[in-house]
Amino acid sequence: MPELPEMEAWRRQLSDPVSAFPIAKARPAHIATLKTFDPPLAALEGRSLRGAERRGKRLLFPTDDGELVLLVHLMTAGRLKFLQAGEKGPKTPAFALEFQGGSMLVLTENARKKRAGVWLLTPEAAKAELAHLGPEALGLGPERLGEIVHGESRRLHALLRNQHLIAGIGRAWANEILHAAKLSPYALSNDLDDEEVARLAAAMDAELERGLVLREAGASDEKTYRVHRRLGEPCHVCGTPHAQVDFEEHTIYYCPTCQTGGRVLKDRRLSRLLR
Repeated sequence: MPELPEMEAWRRQLSDPVSAFPIAKARPAHIATLKTFDPPLAALEGRSLRGAERRGKRLLFPTDDGELVLLVHLMTAGRLKFLQAGEKGPKTPAFALEFQGGSMLVLTENARKKRAGVWLLTPEAAKAELAHLGPEALGLGPERLGEIVHGESRRLHALLRNQHLIAGIGRAWANEILHAAKLSPYALSNDLDDEEVARLAAAMDAELERGLVLREAGASDEKTYRVHRRLGEPCHVCGTPHAQVDFEEHTIYYCPTCQTGGRVLKDRRLSRLLR
């Protein structure tokens, strides 16, 4: 799933192009993608977008007149692309905005089950739709992060992914951040001392900034992730092969030497099967 670095890179890339021309036509190509019906999509036609904004993992495209907001959540497989006039695009996008002059913003989803969503909302409704999100992960700082991690006891990997607590981090960047902070994904948040909280806050900023720079440069997953999906590959810090563990519905990647004192984490799924 695209996370804060990917979504912020898209926001920066799309903001100027989508505001250059008024919208000529807005159309969904898949019935599951459009999540609202009032206001109708036709209400966008003839209006201009103010640019692109981001909240957590969602992109927002407010109209220049301040009356409507197009909200996009890509989920796991959704992708956005801006096509210049005459540039060939997908035959059946999940959603498309056609601009006067011929350029297009298209959403594709290469998955059997369509989960990406588009909402057309009033500004008030958009605010309500996003009200459940916690503060942005980038720039959170040790003081605010300390309040969050000590608010209730959670496994660190699960806490970082909880959008109600911190907005923008998912599975991949939780793996990268916890490795950089030298903290176990299974560590309980209530057990962190001030130094560990400061280390985690610094790692969040450093890793998310690193990811943003790489994604803006067009880097692939292979060139961006140093821990995520690197099972068996040597840790870039100590050389220990990366390990993985299944926790609930998520696969976690980590370095046993850097993060768990050499201890291999117990696989919850396998444990249940062996009972």
